[in-house]
Amino acid sequence: MPIWLSFILEILKLAVPALIVFLTAYYVLKAYLDNQLRLKSIELRQSQQQTTLPLRLQAYERLSLFCERISIPSLLLRVRQDAMSSGELRLSLLLAIQQEYEHNITQQVYVSGQLWEIIKMARDEAVNIVTLVAEKVDAKASSKDLAQALFHFLNQRESTVVEKALLAIKKEAGAIF
Repeated sequence: MPIWLSFILEILKLAVPALIVFLTAYYVLKAYLDNQLRLKSIELRQSQQQTTLPLRLQAYERLSLFCERISIPSLLLRVRQDAMSSGELRLSLLLAIQQEYEHNITQQVYVSGQLWEIIKMARDEAVNIVTLVAEKVDAKASSKDLAQALFHFLNQRESTVVEKALLAIKKEAGAIF
């Protein structure tokens, strides 16, 4: 056997076991590090949930309050004054709805996009109801006339988007537990 062949065989005798040991160590270490990364990721997610859960719950509470505050009966109780005209009441109602919305707009960060769309629909419906009914009442009439027209309009409807928004809030809030 030539000397160079025996030299190559000797190198292979040393290299093959070393390569096997290296590959084994590599795969064991890779599996260990992947497992550690997964555990850290789980810990980070749990930590984030502990931080964001109270904020999400607060967002659901605030959006529930928003829906209650933009419901027409609630608005009328808060905004209407006897000395107001129908036109003044209309403007006050629309302003109150817009202010409530602006006050709660940041809550969209903590809720689903679908729920936020429902909240916007509730706001839009409240604005549309006030506008639609106010167009049928003389702007110089008493605020009592507009209030009665709004109550009459609401009594003819089965449900409002505000009520559906409250149900959607309860459903989404219940799903996080």
